[in-house]
Amino acid sequence: MFINVEETPNPETYKFLPEKPLGLDRSYIFKRGDDLRNNVFLKNLFDIEGVESILLDSNFISVTKEKKASWEVLRTILTTKIGTFLEKNNFEISFENQNKKIEKQENSLSKIEKQICDLLEPRVKPVVAGHGGEISFHSFKEGIGYLELKGSCAGCPSSTATLKMGIENMLKHYHKEIKEVVEVTNY
Repeated sequence: MFINVEETPNPETYKFLPEKPLGLDRSYIFKRGDDLRNNVFLKNLFDIEGVESILLDSNFISVTKEKKASWEVLRTILTTKIGTFLEKNNFEISFENQNKKIEKQENSLSKIEKQICDLLEPRVKPVVAGHGGEISFHSFKEGIGYLELKGSCAGCPSSTATLKMGIENMLKHYHKEIKEVVEVTNY
């Protein structure tokens, strides 16, 4: 099993790319301390000292470490654990309970919120994923679009510039009612 490992713009996050896509329908983010008793894969990764958060996407796994932890040690351990699990489980990771929550949220979006999501999906998400991150729509209130940055984007020094100069300008161009875009961190 070969796992390619790439650095990301965030020095605390590495991107682990398996040789085949994962069996996921969307991205999932988990932090140390989340309830993981039903997921052996995530529990095993968080059992590694220094792992702070994990973003699972269909084509990669981003791991963010604690500042004090060393990539020299973590990289080898994570590559081994990820590779062993994926090979044993035919690249399948399941999250049925999470999907119900997402479906409920998507059904309650307003017209402008759906339009924001429609712009983010093809234009922004692939670029952010290329850097080991994920961006998702959170809410829209009083002219402000709230977006969640996850994986390597959360806490990345360049993410504020990307959010303000890139994403905000694009959304304002297509929707005059959007005045500002703000990051939320309550994932």
